[in-house]
Amino acid sequence: MKNNFKILTLSILLLAGVSSCTDLEIEETDSIISDGFQGLADPTSTVTNLYGTLAGQYATQENYFALQEVTTDEHLIPTRGGDWGDNGLWRVMHTHDWDGQHTFIVNLFQDWNGNQLQASQVLDPRSNPSATNIGDASFIRAYSMWVILDNYGQVPYRDTSLPSSSVPEVLTGQAAVDFILADLETAIANAPTTAAGSGDGNLRTSKAAARYLKAKVLLNKHIYIGGSPDSADMNEVISLVDAISADGYALQDGYFDLFLPDADNETIWALEANTINKIVMGLHYNSTSIQGGGWNGFSTLAEFYDLFEGDSESNELDADQNPVDGQEERRGGVPTIGTTFAGQPYAADNGGFVDGSNVGYGFLINQQYALDGTPLNDRQGAPLTFKRDFEDGDGNTNFINNDETTGIRVQKYAARNGDASLSHQIVFRYADAHLMKAEAMFRNGEDPTTMINELRTIRNTQELFGTVTEQDILDERGRELYQEAWRRNDLIRFGQFGRDWLFKAEGTINNDDYNVFPIPPAQLLANPNLVQNPGY
Repeated sequence: MKNNFKILTLSILLLAGVSSCTDLEIEETDSIISDGFQGLADPTSTVTNLYGTLAGQYATQENYFALQEVTTDEHLIPTRGGDWGDNGLWRVMHTHDWDGQHTFIVNLFQDWNGNQLQASQVLDPRSNPSATNIGDASFIRAYSMWVILDNYGQVPYRDTSLPSSSVPEVLTGQAAVDFILADLETAIANAPTTAAGSGDGNLRTSKAAARYLKAKVLLNKHIYIGGSPDSADMNEVISLVDAISADGYALQDGYFDLFLPDADNETIWALEANTINKIVMGLHYNSTSIQGGGWNGFSTLAEFYDLFEGDSESNELDADQNPVDGQEERRGGVPTIGTTFAGQPYAADNGGFVDGSNVGYGFLINQQYALDGTPLNDRQGAPLTFKRDFEDGDGNTNFINNDETTGIRVQKYAARNGDASLSHQIVFRYADAHLMKAEAMFRNGEDPTTMINELRTIRNTQELFGTVTEQDILDERGRELYQEAWRRNDLIRFGQFGRDWLFKAEGTINNDDYNVFPIPPAQLLANPNLVQNPGY
């Protein structure tokens, strides 16, 4: 699929209409303006605002989350009658049939480049940043530039010492990686050492967070510069994870408890980001009345669900809310009777519930229940049973014309927790660092089976026997990190983003051009240093 944009009659209008954030032009916010950018009057306030901006970008199910998850085998949004059609907005994400004018692709490019520009303003010596400001801003700039590099393969960068009329340079490959790594070294030098379980302390940059991101960049470096993973880079990934562990971060049991705002040993960095969209986006309208009820949208593919241990046709919890049918803890289940937040069985004379406490956690399939154990119905009065397959009224597999119950649903930030988790989203977690170390060992020819089994034991799953394979590592990452916005990155690194899955567009299968998104056309007009990615 190519983009043949008709720009002859629109070029002048587009050039005139490109926003200041889009082309990384300096804005008159709280900066001191005379001849171009002259420094921020209050860099600390700008840093605080940047964390708030990131929280808003993580709270939505669109843009960043959609591009990392709905483009994979982990999430899809079928059209159900008149719901979720949106002119194909969601379908083309999953089928890989997008173009450079797709709203999410445009927004991600603009928003995250805006982040890095504001961080550069903080880091400008004329803003007189403190050491803490430097640690925060270096980390946020590195993270934002890495997101752009990972998604688009090229990063526009504006030097704030140059006139605001100058065209941003564009960093690619080794130059982009070196710039990001240099920022992370600055962040490590200036950020505090924040011990595991610090709660609010994990809401800001720490040495552990910067080391985690550095490990992530090094693990993916060969994707950005070409070639194979470098042994020295893999050794550094291992050392960085060991340093994170030395700060007290470690694997912790109680999988779904990790996604509550309570302090834990796994959360390296979290944002005060509202989780309500992640809670209701897949639930049926009748599943819960929290915040107005479910949206009945996001589902997962049966092939992804089947990565988890357990009966592929059943997924229930027993009276004590424990998984049955042999499924593993991370797959969760459907409770047949409600519980209060204290974990007590439902009783008709026991008030104080928030509707939604009977929604399960993990993956929801088959019959759904009310608090008292009554089976729920859909809006037409048929049993509310979430199904593996996506079929129209004639029983044909179809991305459109689905009924209200097709698709297995996902709950990680769960309705059953009510308002308790509405402002806490994990961005970096130690289990990911643990798996990055295992992968780096594997890339260097070592056997990480013990490390993989250590995680699986904590998650109450069976040990893997024999030598762990590359597919084992990818599958374990899928089971551990689903819905945490890592699936696209993982599939690309393991060479599987282009493989076939349900509803994938034929022309995109095994086509590496789609490993990066197209540069939005307005950006190409605004910055001649940008070059459209191959295949678009």
